[in-house]
Amino acid sequence: MRLLATKPRPFLKWAGGKTRLLEQLARHLPREMKQGRIRRYIEPFVGGGAMLFYMASVYQVPELVICDVNDELTLCYRTLRDDVEAVIDCLDELHRRYHAAAPAEREQMFYAIREQFNATRPQIDFRHFSPVWIERTAQIIFLNHTCFNGLFRLNSRGDFNVPFGKYKNPGIYDTENLHAVSHVLQDTTIISGHFTVSEQFVTPDSFVYFDPPYRPISKTSSFTSYSKLDFNDEDQRQLAHFFRRLHTTGAKLMLSNSDPKNTNPEDDFFEVLYDGFHIHRVLAARAINARGDKRGEISELVITNY
Repeated sequence: MRLLATKPRPFLKWAGGKTRLLEQLARHLPREMKQGRIRRYIEPFVGGGAMLFYMASVYQVPELVICDVNDELTLCYRTLRDDVEAVIDCLDELHRRYHAAAPAEREQMFYAIREQFNATRPQIDFRHFSPVWIERTAQIIFLNHTCFNGLFRLNSRGDFNVPFGKYKNPGIYDTENLHAVSHVLQDTTIISGHFTVSEQFVTPDSFVYFDPPYRPISKTSSFTSYSKLDFNDEDQRQLAHFFRRLHTTGAKLMLSNSDPKNTNPEDDFFEVLYDGFHIHRVLAARAINARGDKRGEISELVITNY
């Protein structure tokens, strides 16, 4: 049993994060979860981890498995699991330097760290833990909380390319939350790779939650920029095929995605892909948009096999 003095929450700001949707998503959880019959929680696209931390806080699931294709992200999770104190020490130094600096110096510091972060990537071994992971994890958290709109975006080369945010007093990290996150991760298997690698962990008493990069609902919107890899319609079809394959195992499955009908009532892309499954709609607020008049509630899809 996990005894948490502080409920963990995402340590990174994340486009498409589920923090604001947790209450609605909880209504669609399988009854087996509430009955304590789910023995393993699996998340093949962990992202910012809002759902992971919610499940760990509310339900006593014996095993947790998370996966993501973003090597930088899984490096963070593994480092916070294995040496959270060293990460906090590094973040404390960055925090003190940043808040002691003048506005112009803060911007210079941001770009210097971003440049170092990108320049050292080729030397990083993303498979085996080393002390350089500690500084890199602290840099990711720092850049994420001081960049424009709190985005985590990598270009085609894998470089972090979000500009400086110019916030007056950004909260860069929370010591208690990082400890709570590390506590949860002690019980978590962390995998870096394509979502299909999670199949080896799926059993009839598993609950799998898919939160993939969303299918864009317009030509100008995209939810795939958290990774240098695109996630196009063919990837969505592959995911739907994977969903159907896991359905045959007896596992309980839930998937979130955008609702094309927000902009095109005739778009039945997901109805066709997930024909035979249950499609629900929840209301979500746009959390990251540069234009204030484009922020508001839209519907998102929640697809289940139960």
